[in-house]
Amino acid sequence: MEDKLSTAISTVPAKVLVEIVKLAQKQGRQGDKGGWKEFLNVYDKKVGSSLSDPAKRPRETLVAFLLSFTEKADLKFLDHILRLHFNREVLKQIRKESSDSESPQQRLVHLTMEHPFYLSKYAFPSYDKDWVVTKLPKKSKLMASSEIVAIDCEMVLCEDGTDSLVRVCVVDQNLQVKLDEKVNPFKPVADYRTEITGITAADLDGVSYSLADIQKSMKKVLKKGTILVGHGLHNDLQALKLDHSRVVDTSFIFSHFNGRAPSLGTLCKSVLGYELRKEGAPHNCVDDACAAMRLVLAKLEHGVDNDLLLKEKDVLENEMAKLLIHGIPIDIPSKELHGLFPEKFTLELKPPKKATYSAHATFKNPEEAERAFKNLKGRREKDKNGLQQKVIKLDLGTGSTANFYVRKMGYDYMLDQVSQRKRGLESEDLPDPKKLKTDECGDHLKEIEMLKQKLKENDMSKCDNHLIEIDQLKKDLSAKSFQISTQDKIISNLREQLEEMKKKRKK
Repeated sequence: MEDKLSTAISTVPAKVLVEIVKLAQKQGRQGDKGGWKEFLNVYDKKVGSSLSDPAKRPRETLVAFLLSFTEKADLKFLDHILRLHFNREVLKQIRKESSDSESPQQRLVHLTMEHPFYLSKYAFPSYDKDWVVTKLPKKSKLMASSEIVAIDCEMVLCEDGTDSLVRVCVVDQNLQVKLDEKVNPFKPVADYRTEITGITAADLDGVSYSLADIQKSMKKVLKKGTILVGHGLHNDLQALKLDHSRVVDTSFIFSHFNGRAPSLGTLCKSVLGYELRKEGAPHNCVDDACAAMRLVLAKLEHGVDNDLLLKEKDVLENEMAKLLIHGIPIDIPSKELHGLFPEKFTLELKPPKKATYSAHATFKNPEEAERAFKNLKGRREKDKNGLQQKVIKLDLGTGSTANFYVRKMGYDYMLDQVSQRKRGLESEDLPDPKKLKTDECGDHLKEIEMLKQKLKENDMSKCDNHLIEIDQLKKDLSAKSFQISTQDKIISNLREQLEEMKKKRKK
């Protein structure tokens, strides 16, 4: 196996090697010379780990680190990642050879696989016990197969700290249910997450369907190279312990908002024009699977490569009406979080990461979310992206305490944008793409002009350099449309500078 891996690694492009090394770092994998940084200190004593970014290291260094793996589990990890890469390359080659005959459905598979997070999100430990791996059909059958099904799963937290499957739903392109089964975890459950899953202990009484039974059913559904669709599909496949190559992830194929993928509910409202679920209602597997399928059908109808524009005001308002609760210890039941805010909110749990998990608290509107954050007791700080968050110490019903974070979903100035759009844009239809860029730049020019005036009023002598920079930005904005994320960072930095100047003046 080691000789086979050595040959395979030598043929992998450098950028893929960088992805693999970063993933190995993230998972804490070590070779016979230790982890990545320890390896660098031994392999390259002159530079050592002072230059630890894999992207800045030569190909031979990356290869040498990966070939230092000797443990069976690490070798299986490498074999699996390389298989993922080669599957992706096979599909790309098929597309290149048959670009004229590539189906729109297969193009969506490619869009998912081309996403920068694909390799890490879909790098399942399918070499482990209890996992099932589906095989790609032969090229001729692969090109002929355009069947699509959509899936959604619900999971509960078990006493051993793992997530277990409790319900699976699959629908076809006609939104007809092909599979809808409850699943018995066959181990003690710590939290049924009923407010999310809609599942109670009584619902599983008498249920004999196991994970292995579901896997057999899914293999039958997918045996002819059927394309599997879902939103954040890697979470469902992780719960199913099922590794399938032909996937379409709706969180990958739609435009991202503020660097994050829009939620399924946001996409339903903005792209499909309907509310996925009423406020406070639990998830419904059938509804969520149908929503993912409808999003794919909308893509197919409007052209796979045509970007379906989201109604920005809807996306922004939905995101700003949330707070992210993260770093929650895995042994803390989600019911303990319900007393966190006096305001009414719904809790949406996210898949756990190692020893912690996270959740979104969704409020009635952005103003209520802002008020909830403001009134929350905790030490205020900023995360690595500059977003405001608080360190929370929560007294639990058991008498112990838990520490975690509550973070805003956007920068403060975004809340002002929501208020402005509520007053002035409430009745607008979906904007024209060309007009959207012009309007966005116009809004930022106005905001920059306002910041410029405030800076003048505060301290003229200290602001000359900033004014020159702002004037240059105005000229640049007039010449072309900056990416919205870049504009947001500039404005955020200017606001921070303004606040710092105010503090200095007070002193």
